[in-house]
Amino acid sequence: QVQLVESGGGLVQAGGSLRLSCVASGSIVSINTMGWYRQAPGKQRELVAAVTTGGSPNYADSVKGRFTLSRDNANHTVVYLQMNSLKPEDTAVYYCNARMLVTRSIRFMDYWGKGTLVTVSS
Repeated sequence: QVQLVESGGGLVQAGGSLRLSCVASGSIVSINTMGWYRQAPGKQRELVAAVTTGGSPNYADSVKGRFTLSRDNANHTVVYLQMNSLKPEDTAVYYCNARMLVTRSIRFMDYWGKGTLVTVSS
């Protein structure tokens, strides 16, 4: 069984910082992409940041210069999202996403964590 487990969400004042972590575990053969999406109340889920193995992170315009995505280089199964200068509009449930090839599968598929709530107060 493959799992993505997020941690690090919480309540923070505007201008503050939070660091999200996501750990992928299970029968993983290979990971192509890992990243973070978010969904605010009443809105569609949107990409925040993502990185393909061997590549550079891509960011949504709304978070460029404030958020930094990094990946554990040792085993490539952990991804972090450092969020600085947080704004109330960053309030959302943040979901970890990974495109992975797992055992007994013949193609890469998208997997999702359960999400972690980030609330930014004004």
